[in-house]
Amino acid sequence: MSEHASVMVEPRLPDDASMRVFRQLLLNTLSSGVTSTFLWFALTFWVYLETRSVVATGVIGGAFSISSAVLSPFFGTFVDRHRKREAMVLATATAAACFAGATAVFLLVDADRLLRLTNPFFWLLVGLTLLGSVAGQLRGIVMSTCVTLLVPEDRRDRANGLIGTVTGVSFAITSVFSGLTIGQLGMGWAYGMATVLTAVTLVHLLTISVDEPEPAPSSSAGGKRQHLDLRSAIDAIRATPGLMMLIVFAAFNNLLGGVFMALMDAYGLSLVSVETWGFLWGFISMAFIAGGLAVARFGLGPSPLRVVLLANLVNWVICSVFALRSSIVPLTIGMLVWLALIPVIEAGEQTVLQRSIPLDRQGRVFGFAQLVENSASPLTAFLMAPLAEVVFMPFMTDGRGVEWIGGWFGVGPARGLALMFTIAGLLGLVVTAVFRFSRSYRTLAARVQPVDFAGDGAGASA
Repeated sequence: MSEHASVMVEPRLPDDASMRVFRQLLLNTLSSGVTSTFLWFALTFWVYLETRSVVATGVIGGAFSISSAVLSPFFGTFVDRHRKREAMVLATATAAACFAGATAVFLLVDADRLLRLTNPFFWLLVGLTLLGSVAGQLRGIVMSTCVTLLVPEDRRDRANGLIGTVTGVSFAITSVFSGLTIGQLGMGWAYGMATVLTAVTLVHLLTISVDEPEPAPSSSAGGKRQHLDLRSAIDAIRATPGLMMLIVFAAFNNLLGGVFMALMDAYGLSLVSVETWGFLWGFISMAFIAGGLAVARFGLGPSPLRVVLLANLVNWVICSVFALRSSIVPLTIGMLVWLALIPVIEAGEQTVLQRSIPLDRQGRVFGFAQLVENSASPLTAFLMAPLAEVVFMPFMTDGRGVEWIGGWFGVGPARGLALMFTIAGLLGLVVTAVFRFSRSYRTLAARVQPVDFAGDGAGASA
C-alpha cells in the first residue's frame, strides 16, 4: 500500500455521541447555506431589477462559481491543517464580517450612486457579498471531512445523502424567499437579515464541541507552511489508481451539465409562460431534496462507484430524449429524474473519496475536486449561449437542419436548443461507456472494497 494511503481515522466518540454532533453541524451548515445563497440570489435579482444590465448580472453570476472553484483548494488546505470546527468558525466569521461590511456600504452610500456600474462602491458591495457567500458555501468541504471523522463507515453514504438534502433545501428556500424579500421588503432588509442570521449561526457553532485531535504540522520542503497544497492532494489521489479518472469523469459531466445552466430557462420559456415556468421549477427542485432523502434512508449499497455509473447513465439517457418532442411533459419528467439523481451521484463520489483518502488529506482532495469540477460547468455555460445563438438556432430555423431532420424533429429556434440537449446526452452516454470499460474503473472498483453494513436500522439513524 502506498505511503499516502494511511489508515483512516475512525470516529473517536461513541456512535450516538458522534452522530449527535454530526446532526448539530449539519443543522448549522443548513443555516449558513440558506443565508449565503439567499443573499447572493437577492443581490442578483436586485441589481438586474434596478439596472436592467445583463452584463452586470452575468458577471455577478459567473463570479460566484469561479470564486468558489478558485478558493476551494486554499480552504481545503486550511481544513487539513486545522481542526474542523476551527475551519467552520473561520468560514462563518468571514461571512458575518463581509455581510456586515456590505450592509454598511449599502446604508452609507446613496442608492443612485451605488447602482452606477462605474462606481467603485458598487463593486465593493458586490465583492463583499461575494466573499461572504462563497465563505458560507465552502463549509461543504468541512462537512465532507466531518462525515469521515464522526460517522461510522457503514453509515457514511447515508450521511452524504443528508448533506445533499441540506443543499437541496437550501436552494429551495432561497429561490422563493430571495425573490419575495426583494419584491416586498427591499435589499436593505436582505442585508440586515443575512447579517443577523449569520451571526446567530456563528454563536450556535461556538456551542458545538467536536472531539478531534490537533492535526499534525505539515510544511513544505523548504520548511515554510503552505497555504495552498495541491501537490499533496494530487499525490493522495494518485495513490489510489483510478481515482483521478473519477474526478475527471465528474468534471466532464459538469462540463456537459453547463448546457443546462445556459439553455434550460430559454428552452422552458419557449414552451410555457414565465409564471408557469417559475412555479414548475419550484416543483421540480423538490426532486433534489427527494434524492438526498432517499440516499439518507436507503444508502448506496456496497458499491457506491457502481451507483455513480448507473445514475450518470440514466441521466444522459434522459438528456438524450426529453427534448425530442416540443412538449413540457417530457421536459418536466426528465428534469425530475435528472435532479433526483444529482444528490445520488454526489453522495456516491463523496463516499468513494472518503473510503480512498486518509482523513488528514481529505480537505485538500475535496478542495481540488471542487476546483476541477466547479470550473467546468461555468466554462460551458459561457460558451453554450453564443454557440446556440450563432450555430444551432439558425441551423434549425432556416439552415440545413430543417431539411435533414426538421420533418420529424421540428423546426425553429427552440428546436435548435433541443438539438443541443440531445447531442449533450449522446456525448454523455459515450463518455460514461468509456469510463465503465476503462482500466481505471475496474481498478478503482476492485480497490474500494465494500464495507460490512449494520443493516437498515443502523444506517437509517444517520
